[in-house]
Amino acid sequence: MTSTHTVLHDPQGRIEAELPLDREAHQRLVTAVLGWSGDPGLHEGEYQQIALQLTAAARAVADDVRRTADRLPADHPARILAEHILDEAGRRLSKALQGTADCVQCRARLCRALYGRLDRLTEVAASCPAV
Repeated sequence: MTSTHTVLHDPQGRIEAELPLDREAHQRLVTAVLGWSGDPGLHEGEYQQIALQLTAAARAVADDVRRTADRLPADHPARILAEHILDEAGRRLSKALQGTADCVQCRARLCRALYGRLDRLTEVAASCPAV
């Protein structure tokens, strides 16, 4: 059997950096999850699936935050704050997923915070001279 898939080696993440985030879909999911009042009564596997989607979104946004922060001078306050936020995001993302509403909502809050940081960094980077 022959494979129709091509494996790309992109250690610098250049291809991924050029792919746009599916922000609208991510934000709809975040809004839906954070809109839950109490436990919506999903099965553990459903919570885990949603948490996986939010984890992938958070990692993708964190990568964009990193790339945008890297465009700022090393001593720029926005870059220093972004690095701190990325460290915290890394700690939160390293925690094992649980099949609970709390876990899913934690991932949703992280996505929302990372998108907020990305927006602020993008504004700062646009007004800053390139490094």
